[in-house]
Amino acid sequence: MAEPSSSSIPTTGIAVFGCGQDEADLFQQMGARLGLSLTLIEAAVCETNAELARGNRCVSVNHKTQITDPALLALSKTGVEYICTRSIGYDHIDLEYAERVGISVGNVAYSPDSVADYTLMLMLMALRHAKSTIRRTDAHDYRLSNARGKELRDLTVGVVGTGRIGTAVVDRLRGFGCRVLSHDNRSRVSTGHVPLDELIELSDVVTLHTPLTADTRHLLDRHRIERMKPGAYIVNTGRGPLLDTEALLAALESGRLGGAALDVLEGEEGIFYADCRNRHLENEALVRLQRMPNVLISPHSAYHTDHALKDIVENTLANCLNFESGETA
Repeated sequence: MAEPSSSSIPTTGIAVFGCGQDEADLFQQMGARLGLSLTLIEAAVCETNAELARGNRCVSVNHKTQITDPALLALSKTGVEYICTRSIGYDHIDLEYAERVGISVGNVAYSPDSVADYTLMLMLMALRHAKSTIRRTDAHDYRLSNARGKELRDLTVGVVGTGRIGTAVVDRLRGFGCRVLSHDNRSRVSTGHVPLDELIELSDVVTLHTPLTADTRHLLDRHRIERMKPGAYIVNTGRGPLLDTEALLAALESGRLGGAALDVLEGEEGIFYADCRNRHLENEALVRLQRMPNVLISPHSAYHTDHALKDIVENTLANCLNFESGETA
């Protein structure tokens, strides 16, 4: 990222909500280098703490908590005109309502390799039954499993969504020698693009990388899951609601699907990123999925690398500075 000149640095600062310690260290280092005044707030923005943003036209929020309409209105009343979400997706913010109350919303790009690497890791772990293997060895049972793994070179992998992350996944898959199919309503990679339903029917593994919108919610619904190959796998490192969880559970519990690897899940809010060891989980679907030996769950962590976090903070500051200088963020 090219740093703005000192003349473009605003006199007002930036309020950063939902700022964990790892982000705080980076914000402090980069903010000091740019001469910025940053207000770092550990709590996620809400209607009651929006007042902490007063005096700042720009605020930064994370993807971990839904930004409610009352919170947006409260931010607007404090003088906030721009929100930069530290994520690619906007699905936690009502963009139309934000515009109505005079707030522009921007997102950030970060290393697509973080999520692409993680996607391949989950895919390989699912195909090699890593969860059950690790559970057995942790219990000192070192016998071979009756379930043999699968090699990627023998499979067809369908990549749904070929933006920066999906394209990076396609690039990695080519190195394994598997057949790669892709689908994206907005763009097409050079090879392997097919209609979505054809991809669903032909793929041994389907991996989801499309943004969550009204049109893509439950993109993999009961009807599409029923059309998948018997024994196929689903990988989701995009957004939880891309996948109909109840339909997935039915297909897994019946034995129709071979397994799933999920870094995101419907209803993850308030559970992922929290210590729930001594807490009853009300998300029954999550509990049922975690009981299954052929389902891997991780807490929306595919993006979380040193490189990606540095990108996120740098691009957050760049977006806010561009907004202050009148440029499109």
